[in-house]
Amino acid sequence: MNIQSYYDYCLAKKRVTEHFPFDEDTLVFKVGGKMFALSSLAGWEANTPSINLKCDPDRSQELRAEYEGIKPGYHMSKVHWNTVTVNSDVPQKLLLELIDHSYDLVFKSLTKKLQAEIDSQ
Repeated sequence: MNIQSYYDYCLAKKRVTEHFPFDEDTLVFKVGGKMFALSSLAGWEANTPSINLKCDPDRSQELRAEYEGIKPGYHMSKVHWNTVTVNSDVPQKLLLELIDHSYDLVFKSLTKKLQAEIDSQ
């Protein structure tokens, strides 16, 4: 996966917005004003990309045990976030599934009203 395919995949989801709330290096994708994915642009430029993604805590433990490229979230809640190293032992199909899972978790945490607004578009 390259930065463009990551960018396009995230932005293709319903009502996703991009932000740089921390600095000009950390690209954050949000749905309903809440983060579901973030990544350092410098990491992509240095050919060491990683993505922080929200994940179900039980699934996080399983994934971390199975893949070297999945670690507890860097600078995030270690329970609810993983840092996934791109182009590692994590298959691209799984990486896309984890982006979807993160989006879904955040979407489900939104108010029913906001979920309905997003679904209607």
